[in-house]
Amino acid sequence: MGKLVTFGELMLRLEAPGRLRISQARSYDAVYGGGEANVAVSAANYGMEADFVTKLPENPVADAAIAELRGLGVGTSHIARGGARMGIYFVEHGASQRASSVIYDRAHSSISEAEAADFDWDLIFDGAERFHFTGITPALSPACASICEDACRAAKARGVIVSCDLNYRKKLWSTEEAGRVMSRLMKYVDICIANEEDADKVFGIRADDTDVKTGTISDEGYRQVCRRLTERFGFSTVAVTLRESVNADVNNWSAMMYRGGEFYKSKKYEIHIVDRVGGGDSFSGGLIYADHAGMEPQAALEFAVAASCLKHTIVGDYNRVTKKEVEALASGDGSGRVSR
Repeated sequence: MGKLVTFGELMLRLEAPGRLRISQARSYDAVYGGGEANVAVSAANYGMEADFVTKLPENPVADAAIAELRGLGVGTSHIARGGARMGIYFVEHGASQRASSVIYDRAHSSISEAEAADFDWDLIFDGAERFHFTGITPALSPACASICEDACRAAKARGVIVSCDLNYRKKLWSTEEAGRVMSRLMKYVDICIANEEDADKVFGIRADDTDVKTGTISDEGYRQVCRRLTERFGFSTVAVTLRESVNADVNNWSAMMYRGGEFYKSKKYEIHIVDRVGGGDSFSGGLIYADHAGMEPQAALEFAVAASCLKHTIVGDYNRVTKKEVEALASGDGSGRVSR
């Protein structure tokens, strides 16, 4: 099975223990993660060769982050070293009607100040069949946006399938800047992945009869979104995750996919959330693996949704589940009974 390459920022995640607010915390639990790294870990879980590409400083914290990725089966040989610091983000877990919160401390991180010369894409894509990035990476700096375009151009020259999760982050850039930069990158993308808000925030394509704040989701509205994205950018596949937020603890989770003029809708899961950070990334990783493994569209979508459902039950950014566990849930075994 051909290699997946992902490119983005790897960060130190510091979270207030349990349900404490940041104002209450006197210590923080430390883990690592980041959108594209999370996708690489998911793919590696299922047996796919996956390489993660970034730039990190030369220090023990970055060394530990790289070592963890290696331990999870992700290739790290193309990670550039240098720069001042590793990005950090703080997490405060919500409860009931109090939403979770993320605070970024990532200015002047190594990857945000990376240069084109840090990455040899011809070498990086040797043996690759898939490339994945998110809308977070080009938002880090104009240089990162340019490097993403270099990577996409090199990938397409080699016949590599390119996927992108739009992943709009309002704390990183404006909707206007996101639309301008992402529109330029979309011409290289085969598979577009979005959540229920991304297409609206980035491209002004909004689903009718939908209100994410109240958890109202219209299937027909998202069919229109998928069609309009495909018409504008020529994607081979559009997948949209659909989160109906009852509150911070309970979400309904499903997804829709549009491919070859056909729509596919997954089953819906009611999730009692342990940690929702990385949920979208786990969907991307599951979909990339399932598509690459040759699953039929409906089966691929069900695999991806089941994988991301399980991620919501796991602490940390990385989805530490096996292919067998995902297949069991996708086939209908969601009882939660003890496995003996």
